[in-house]
Amino acid sequence: MVELTALWLPIVLSAVVIFVASSIMHMVLPYHRSDYSKLPNEDSILAALRKEGVVPGNYDFPHCTGPKEMNSPEIMEKFKRGPVGLINIVPNGPPAMGKILSQWFAYGLAISFVVAYLTGRTLAPGTAYLAVFRVAGTAAFLGYAGAVATDSIWKGQSWSTTFKFIFDGLVFGALTGGVFGWLWPR
Repeated sequence: MVELTALWLPIVLSAVVIFVASSIMHMVLPYHRSDYSKLPNEDSILAALRKEGVVPGNYDFPHCTGPKEMNSPEIMEKFKRGPVGLINIVPNGPPAMGKILSQWFAYGLAISFVVAYLTGRTLAPGTAYLAVFRVAGTAAFLGYAGAVATDSIWKGQSWSTTFKFIFDGLVFGALTGGVFGWLWPR
């Protein structure tokens, strides 16, 4: 068993490595640029949302409050006519990138902390690099990509976008596993 205090360096360094890698993946590499599409006639749709006073939140349409209402003829007709979807409205203004990136880094630290806890409880000091890599990498992969498929299952996100985020999670898992394997106490 390895104490968490002995793993502070791989916790912090793996979070930094993931932060840098994700920045490269999203800002330099082109494969995430097709994750979202522009609405047709965007200006008129935005004007209609402003006119209706839509505030930040998560919305589904057509909206119904439960199974009984969902089966009503009125709602069924709305579903047939369409469109059917989900909208996430965020506060007005440019994205608060400082806050978003801070939260992303904190999330990376949290995943690395859980990875450290799991590997520290299951592996002894001096464990071979590859064994540490497997346990830490698998745990990190689950942390970064384990629930990504739910966005396609429940929210209608395209599977191609989901597979890109699962690939990202695989890369993040491998990088985290590599850092933990490299810095594992001897």
